[in-house]
Amino acid sequence: MVDSTRVRIRDVGPRDGFQNEPETIPTDAKVRLIDELARTGLKRLEVTSFVRADVIPQLADAEQVLDRIDPPEDVAISVLIPNEKGLENALRQRERFHEINVFLSASETHNRKNVNRSIEESLTGLEAVLARARGEGLRCEGVISTSFGCPYEGHVPPERVFEIAGRLQAAGAEEIGFGDTTGMANPAQVRDFFPAARDALAGVELTAHFHNTRGQGLANVLAALEAGVESFESSFGELGGCPVPPGATGNIATEDLVSMLHEMGIETGIELDRLVAAARAAQEVLGRPLGSHVLTAGPVEWH
Repeated sequence: MVDSTRVRIRDVGPRDGFQNEPETIPTDAKVRLIDELARTGLKRLEVTSFVRADVIPQLADAEQVLDRIDPPEDVAISVLIPNEKGLENALRQRERFHEINVFLSASETHNRKNVNRSIEESLTGLEAVLARARGEGLRCEGVISTSFGCPYEGHVPPERVFEIAGRLQAAGAEEIGFGDTTGMANPAQVRDFFPAARDALAGVELTAHFHNTRGQGLANVLAALEAGVESFESSFGELGGCPVPPGATGNIATEDLVSMLHEMGIETGIELDRLVAAARAAQEVLGRPLGSHVLTAGPVEWH
C-alpha cells in the first residue's frame, strides 16, 4: 500500500476530454472550466495539445487557451506534444506552461492507427522532442498507451512496455505514465505490473492512467495503490476516451478517484465539493449527462 498520506493527481480532462467531444467547445468555456479546476486544490493540469488543427480541430485554440487561463502559481500546467513541430509551436507560449507530455503506444498496430507511425519511428521523434524540451527547462512525462493490453494485438508483454519506457527515461522523461487506453487492465495484472516497472525503471516517477471502459478503473487504482503507486491521471466528469477503436470510453473520473481516496483516509489536497462543481459546470457546457458517479450521487455524507 502507498506509504505516504497524499497522492498526486493530474487532471487531463481539458485535453484528453475536450479532444474527444464531437463538437468544438468554445475557447471561453474551456478557459472558464480550466480556471475552475485550477482552484479545486489540483496541482497538476493537462490543459491542451499542440496537434494539427485539421486532425483534432477541438484543440486548434491551444495557444489562445494557454494565453488566457489564470491558474494559481502553485499549479503545474502541462501540454501534450505529438512531435517536434508541436513542440516548436508550444514554445511560443513557453512562459505559460511547466511540463510537456509525449505519447506513443506499446502496440505496433495501435500506434499506427493512432499516429500513423511505427513504435521505432515514434520513439526516434520523441527522443528529439524530449531533448529539446529538457533544454528549455521543461519537466517531461512519457505516456505509453496500451500498456496493459491492445484491442488489436491482445497481450502486450510488459518487457516491451518497460523497454519503451527506458528509452523515454534515457531521453529525459522524469515521469512515465502507463495508459490502460481501452480499459483492458484488471487488478491482478496491475498489482504485478508496477513492482516490475519499479525494478526496471529506477529513479523515474511511475504514474497510472486508467480508463473506465469496462467499469474496472477504480479497482485498478486500488491495486496500483497496493503496489505503491502514488501518482495518477484522471479526468473530471469521466471525460475522454480514445479515438481508436470505437467504444473506448472515458478516463476514470477525478471526483470518483478523489472521493474514494478521501474515504480511505488518503489525502489529495483537493476540495471534493469544488471538484464536483467543476464537473457539473462541464456537464452544463456539453449539454449532456457525464459518467462520473460522484457527480450523479454526490459526495458521501456521514451523519
